[in-house]
Amino acid sequence: MNVLLLCIEIFLARILDVSLGTVKTAFIVREKRLLASIISFGEILIWFFVAREALNTEIKSVLIPLSYSLGYATGTYLGIFLSSKLIKGNLTVSVVSNKINKNEIELLKAQGFGISIIKMENNKKYLIFEINKKRFDELKKALLSIDNKAFIIVNESKVLYNGFI
Repeated sequence: MNVLLLCIEIFLARILDVSLGTVKTAFIVREKRLLASIISFGEILIWFFVAREALNTEIKSVLIPLSYSLGYATGTYLGIFLSSKLIKGNLTVSVVSNKINKNEIELLKAQGFGISIIKMENNKKYLIFEINKKRFDELKKALLSIDNKAFIIVNESKVLYNGFI
């Protein structure tokens, strides 16, 4: 097998197995055990064959480890992208601001955001939103247009009970 074909094969296989591994990790975090296990099987099977091919070739070229490494890096990037698109989730967005008033809270509610409000000292408010990940940019834009110095904390929600999304 010529070196170019071998490098392309290694590169593409690494993209596939590392992308699967990244998506698998996202499923592990969400405690999707069966899906993570199935993906793990495919990931390791692909890795085994590509590693064997890369290590057992008689071709000696620096291009082989470079294609292996580049495939790994590209697979990581693609896996993160796929995870963000394929895996649905919710975010808890916490906001501390002294500029958000009653009218602006009503405006945020009118946009479909459920809000829990805790009044703090010095006229500050602590707002808690539970939103679908896909709406985060919309919420962030709305919040920063009201108070561009608001303290915003974003966490991925693992489990939800009751409430409004």
